[in-house]
Amino acid sequence: MAEPAHGPASFWTQANALLRKNLTFQKRNIKTNIRLISFPFVLCLLLVLIQSLVNHELNKASNKCGCECIDTNGDGQCEKVCGIQYSTIDQVGTCPMQNPPEWPPLLQIPAPQYRAVINDSCRRTGSCPATILFTGNNQSLGEILVQNMVPNSSTLISSTPNSSDVLVSLAQNVLGSASWPNLYNYLEPAFASDQPVYEVQQQCTSNSSFSVALQESSITLQQDVSCAQGLHLWKNSSSAVNDELYKGYRKGNPERQINEIVAGYDFLNTNSNNFNVSIWYNSTYKNDTGNAPISLLRVGRSVNLASNSYIQFLLGPATTMLFEFVKEMPKPETELRLDLSSLLGTLFFTWVIIQLFPVVLTSLVYEKEQKLRIMMKMHGLGDGPYWLISYAYFLSISSIYMLCFVIFGSVIGLKFFTLNDYSIQFVFYFIYINLQISLAFLVAAFFSNVKTATVVGYICVFATGLLGGFLFQFFVQDTSFPRGWIIVMELYPGFSLYRGLYEFAQYSFTGNFMGTHGMRWGDLSDSGNGMKEVLIIMVVEWLVVLFVAYYIDQVTSSVSGKSPMFLFDRFRKKHPSSFRRPSLRRQGSKVFVQMEKPDVSQEREKVEQLLLEPSTDYAIVCDNLKKVYPGRDGNPEKFAVRGLSLALPPGECFGMLGPNGAGKTSFISMMIGLTKPTSGTAYVQGLDIRTHMDGIYTSMGVCPQHDLLWETLTGREHLLFYGRLKNLKGSALTQAVEESLKSVNLFYGGVADKQAGKYSGGMKRRLSVAISLIGDPKVVYMDEPSTGLDPASRNNLWNVVKHAKQDCAIILTTHSMEEAEVLCDRLGIFVDGSLQCIGNPKELKARYGGSYVFTMTTPSTYEEEVENMVQRLSPGAKRIYQISGTQKFELPKHEVKIADVFQAVENAKSRFTVHAWGLADTTLEDVFIKVARSAQAFNVLS
Repeated sequence: MAEPAHGPASFWTQANALLRKNLTFQKRNIKTNIRLISFPFVLCLLLVLIQSLVNHELNKASNKCGCECIDTNGDGQCEKVCGIQYSTIDQVGTCPMQNPPEWPPLLQIPAPQYRAVINDSCRRTGSCPATILFTGNNQSLGEILVQNMVPNSSTLISSTPNSSDVLVSLAQNVLGSASWPNLYNYLEPAFASDQPVYEVQQQCTSNSSFSVALQESSITLQQDVSCAQGLHLWKNSSSAVNDELYKGYRKGNPERQINEIVAGYDFLNTNSNNFNVSIWYNSTYKNDTGNAPISLLRVGRSVNLASNSYIQFLLGPATTMLFEFVKEMPKPETELRLDLSSLLGTLFFTWVIIQLFPVVLTSLVYEKEQKLRIMMKMHGLGDGPYWLISYAYFLSISSIYMLCFVIFGSVIGLKFFTLNDYSIQFVFYFIYINLQISLAFLVAAFFSNVKTATVVGYICVFATGLLGGFLFQFFVQDTSFPRGWIIVMELYPGFSLYRGLYEFAQYSFTGNFMGTHGMRWGDLSDSGNGMKEVLIIMVVEWLVVLFVAYYIDQVTSSVSGKSPMFLFDRFRKKHPSSFRRPSLRRQGSKVFVQMEKPDVSQEREKVEQLLLEPSTDYAIVCDNLKKVYPGRDGNPEKFAVRGLSLALPPGECFGMLGPNGAGKTSFISMMIGLTKPTSGTAYVQGLDIRTHMDGIYTSMGVCPQHDLLWETLTGREHLLFYGRLKNLKGSALTQAVEESLKSVNLFYGGVADKQAGKYSGGMKRRLSVAISLIGDPKVVYMDEPSTGLDPASRNNLWNVVKHAKQDCAIILTTHSMEEAEVLCDRLGIFVDGSLQCIGNPKELKARYGGSYVFTMTTPSTYEEEVENMVQRLSPGAKRIYQISGTQKFELPKHEVKIADVFQAVENAKSRFTVHAWGLADTTLEDVFIKVARSAQAFNVLS
């Protein structure tokens, strides 16, 4: 079909062939690629849309500093004036604060309906006390200190003098509120809402409610103050205090009685020379916005009460340590800003990036499931070029995908990308996609079904994002969680990705909120930044996973899998091969003499003689080849091939005939490297199939029983790829491809450039034959090559095989006796794992035929007369078939003449009715049936 290629294809020639094939395959799957890349585009656009909606809501007047139109000059014209005095609690955080207001410090006091009680009667009247628990080493001292905390009576004033006098007066009393504090204190909710303010006293009287005026900026806030009785209870230990607090906690069991305590004090070893106190406070009342610090604005008052009471214990009641006010830092006017890409990006972008994993995984498993990689390897593609090009191919696709993702996200203005240093992003994404590709190669070794791999791959995608967002992230944020366990969790590549994206999101969110930049290289040294450790983990895992993936691929490969210790083979001393061919064969516990036909024994002797010669020109030499499958589930071991010896010179087509299950496929599988022989070996072009299959593949062609083709590649592209693997180049390659297409009738009518997935079964079969013969291989294996072909295509295919066998040795299996007679120079009938006979078709028919087959159909009443007639013609005749008047006999050729048969039939017609009759020579099919039956009968008796 073309001039022979000069030697096997080099590493780079194979790599070039695979790269061209992959690029063509990628071009054909352009729609799939568009769908793949559109996912991050759509997601980014969705984030932009949501961001615009959020910005629209944030820009509403209700979220900006409050303003009013005021007549400042008395001329009837109003002027827009903005500031804290015109703002609600939600608005005040955005106002400019050159001189922030001073607010009285408050205790966090439970609302009356939640306060700790002995019975429910006080809840009906709203008079439940504000309870304080205390304990310590000295109860009497504790009693004194707690009594000093709560005044006997109120010193609040109802007038409105200057603000400083009011604050001093308020500081001398114990005020509290049930309102929740804010993260900021520009506007205290207790004085800017309908929530009441409580004054804690030792005993409330009937006139213990007040109204206090608080001057802030240009407005006066009038606040009603109600009395709350302060009740202090002693407990014997801190654990008892803790137990009471736990039992009354509001967010506990909803069926539990809510008995909230104001605070708990453990004075420990406090005495006149030492002040040591632990304070319990209820952190339920906080404004916690994720990573923002917890507001402790009302904890300071609890600390001040304990400190002030101790001062009074030492120096007397005239000495006080007042806590006058709390005040925020001044600040300019700000705007509410919320970056959705940073807030939600960690989860969403994890899904975007990790979705490449099932894409790579399914591609690798597809080649494995369809046996396409096996097909490529059997036509000369080495592991080195395959790994290099496949890895580079997936890396290129992943890099383009990520580049488009980052560029598009930056163009539409997502802060996640624009604020963080692009060089850090490049390094992080590049390392991760390499790790992801390596992991896909490793995981692909454990799957053989695309659907299963796809399901598992996408489960990993969504599970990684969800576990990262709702489990791993909380561990990262919890400063009390051991950092070592965080690193252990990051050993899972998905969590490494999530942690890196989390760090990008945090820096971009903070940068956007503060109006600064995101992550820079210098930030990697920050103690709270986990990016540095993530990069180190991913680099190490990338190299380790890639090595393990390659090792497992070499060991578990279905094509000539290597020994688990193959890495050390080069250091081992190689021993010369020795050939032992015993005349006895052991099967189970019995030993018996091998019963072989003379022709089979003669073939074995020829093989033994060839192996003793220093060199031979035989293309294939099989030496006592055996394959035994171990027994399973209580069944005995299966002998698939029993000591097969065979020698094929170049230019010979050897046909293997045999019933299903005879062992033909097992023999072919050993010869093409799919399975290893149990014992014995074979030599192809002088190379041992046990150790040099890679060298054998460079001069081998295979037409498998089932067509192994890429659905989206055309017939021409298939042949171009396999031709390059056979080292065909330039015009020689083009000519070889065209001749191959013409020879199998796939050249004309545009068929050559039609995708193989649109071929009929017969067209696929012809393409498979053309693939096996391109590049003039020295050895070709064809497994039922004409299956599914019409008579005209079959005859055309036979001519192709006849022409091809002039320069190569062909082993062909078939169930068509006509095909065997036309194509095969020699035939071997294979039954129960062993050759029963061997020779050319004429020899076999002469050896196992030697008789005519006489058939006659009469009424069943004349069967005996027909049998008597045949016995007169040939005393050695043997009836081989009888049913409903139809009988078939074997007549030895040396006992009968054809003319006598015709005469006997004519005479019989005059005596009884003859419906039909016939006389035929022995066919190859008869020989096959006879040999198979006799061999199976012998095996049953054995």
